[in-house]
Amino acid sequence: MKRIINRIAVLGSGVMGSRIACHFANIGCEVLLLDIIPKDVNDVEKAKGLTLETKFVRNRIANDALQFALKSNPSPIYKKEFATRINIGNFEDDLSKITQCDWVIEVVVENLDIKKKVFENIEKYRKPGTLITSNTSGIPIHLMTEGRSEDFKAHFCGTHFFNPPRYLRLLEIIPTKETKQDVVDFLMHYGEQYLGKTTVLCKDTPAFIANRVGVYSLMSVLHAVEKMELTVEEVDKLTGPVLGRAKSATFRTGDVVGLDTLVMVAKGLVQNLPNDEAKDQFVLPGYLNKMIENKWFGDKTGQGFYKKVKNAEGKSEILALDLKTLEYKPSQKVKFATLELTKSISDLKERVKVLVQGKDKAGEFYRITFAGLFQYVSNRIPEISDELYKIDDALKAGFGWDLGPFEYWDAIGVKEAVALMEQMGNKPAAWVYEFLKGNTTFYKIENGARKFYDIPSKSYKIIPGTEEFILLDTIRDTKTIWKNSGVTITDIGDGIINAEFHTKMNTIGGEVLQGINKAVEIAEKDYRGLVISNEGTNFSAGANVGMIYMMAVDQDWDELHAAVKLFQNTTMRLRYSSIPVVVAPHGLALGGGCEICLHADKVVAHAETYIGLVEFGVGLIPGGGGTKEFALRLSDSLKEGDVELNTFRDKFLTIGQARVSTSAYEAFDLGILRKGIDKVVMSRNRLLLEAKQECLNMADAGYTQPILRKDIRVLGNSAMGIVYAGANAMRSGNFISDHDQKISEKLGYVIAGGNLSQPTLVTEQYLLDLEREIFVALCAERKTLERIHSIINGGKVLRN
Repeated sequence: MKRIINRIAVLGSGVMGSRIACHFANIGCEVLLLDIIPKDVNDVEKAKGLTLETKFVRNRIANDALQFALKSNPSPIYKKEFATRINIGNFEDDLSKITQCDWVIEVVVENLDIKKKVFENIEKYRKPGTLITSNTSGIPIHLMTEGRSEDFKAHFCGTHFFNPPRYLRLLEIIPTKETKQDVVDFLMHYGEQYLGKTTVLCKDTPAFIANRVGVYSLMSVLHAVEKMELTVEEVDKLTGPVLGRAKSATFRTGDVVGLDTLVMVAKGLVQNLPNDEAKDQFVLPGYLNKMIENKWFGDKTGQGFYKKVKNAEGKSEILALDLKTLEYKPSQKVKFATLELTKSISDLKERVKVLVQGKDKAGEFYRITFAGLFQYVSNRIPEISDELYKIDDALKAGFGWDLGPFEYWDAIGVKEAVALMEQMGNKPAAWVYEFLKGNTTFYKIENGARKFYDIPSKSYKIIPGTEEFILLDTIRDTKTIWKNSGVTITDIGDGIINAEFHTKMNTIGGEVLQGINKAVEIAEKDYRGLVISNEGTNFSAGANVGMIYMMAVDQDWDELHAAVKLFQNTTMRLRYSSIPVVVAPHGLALGGGCEICLHADKVVAHAETYIGLVEFGVGLIPGGGGTKEFALRLSDSLKEGDVELNTFRDKFLTIGQARVSTSAYEAFDLGILRKGIDKVVMSRNRLLLEAKQECLNMADAGYTQPILRKDIRVLGNSAMGIVYAGANAMRSGNFISDHDQKISEKLGYVIAGGNLSQPTLVTEQYLLDLEREIFVALCAERKTLERIHSIINGGKVLRN
């Protein structure tokens, strides 16, 4: 059966429901968001003479929840306008509207009786074949369909989104025995391709996969803290980025999520897992019990493991909880010898090997927690999953781990980790010993495909679904055609090559520029097109400002001029090559990373792309062709009758305020992505595949090499008036500093085309020369160097 999802009904508008509604609106669906009718009229409504019969009042709960979600940070919506796709209502007046919906998602309170009553009412109105799913995280899915029709049961499933649904990539799919296979297949595919999720098929076991293992891991850390007498700060240092986890690590994450939520899940697991060999780990440690008694739930109550206060000078200060005394003390910086040894190791898998061998308290902590985790996940097969890759996928997508448990195990070495586990008294499941008789890793790459060890068949199989993707990690070893220290060029098939950055934060320096130029050269000679993409956390954090700083401090102006010109020449070569160039950004695409995108024939961006020209923050203007490109796009956007200075101001402010899009969709409004040319993709896994296809489409259509532009209309001194007036007003109001004012005027000078008495047609090279001249001049300013130094040494923007 072919299914098209146009309309979605979300029943329940709480934290999860309202945000699930927003994410479906993000992808273009029309959403009906319903909740209960309020019991009473509030004071504001009474003052307006409204009653419980008024539609506005009857919809208040859903409306308030949606408005709260839309105001939250980070936003659950890609663009504010997308919220108009959501219609609100209530269960009594509007439930009949689900007749028009293709999918009904229940997200009401975690109470089986209430859910069953909701499903009974749904069945009165749903048309046969409509999907019905529940977002429960704690109630067995099969219990919900008691008393429902055969058609209802056949189209019913659990769909467990993780909060916040826009940002966390996990979607667990939990069918019952009655769920039709084509429904399961559809949800797995739809979730991945259209919602941009990592979809994981789960068994109907308590907490499914991610929460079962993730909460175990978290609780085991909380118990290890008590046993080893570690501090809050020490644990967050040990379990953050050094381990491939979020910066918020363990305790800070607990404060953000809410300790009451964590405790609720942990207590549920204690009750529902009487035969779990590690059930004692889900019992709350003493200090956590005390915190719950005190209602120290974290951010929602103003204090948890951390507390923000004002000190004697009136400045904000972060206090950390002493887990022994339950008193708050100033947060302390932490150092471990083991962590110092890993500072120069960028590869997480290599770093983990060093961490578990540490001779200090840090090494002991890693050995204890990894031994327990490995034992636990080995014992969960086949209880929660028959395949080990599903456990890894769930933890990476749901908890933000860079590696899943079995991937960590591989990194340490399966045999070596088992020896460690035996020393710690955490022997793995019997199947692991059977596995070790002829194998060494749970995963391997073979013939360009990533395979996992399948326990029942005792053989390696391709991870299902990955056949559809192009994954650089799986083809890099056999398809690389050129590389240097910053770039790898890979043949991705059908006459298309890919250039991949792999510097720290994918910053752009001389080695990356060399690699991009080499990629164009190779593509023009032997291939049909070029894609620029990578599998790092971010596409690119921009130009290597450390290199710029060193040249400026040494006052090596000729070398700096040459470096900027090389960057400009590289972006222009992308624009004017004889083959199509597609850039596929994701995550951060800032400064120079944005300029690479601006000069592509087409950008295929992941929806979660945060892109912008941010050079103003370090006292500079975009110098890799970005300022020139905004002047060019300003010229192209002007139509007869336009108020030219208003359009100029908009382009100027995008750079002058260092605006960064909060999604790829917002980048169209900033003029960074081009409507009708550039494209947004929801699935991160499909990004390179889609970029390659767009490159092929252009090649197949008979790509024609563009001609250098000589017709760029700049406004000259007529535009500088608005620049001077605006900058002066902002300085007079104390909104910007003297140096900000100077940079603003220099930026306006370039976009306006310099000191021209009237609007004039100029060439791209004219604007590039102007851009480079101003960029280098600003590098000579002491305050610019102070700003760059602040970014390099502390990552902080200095407003001097």
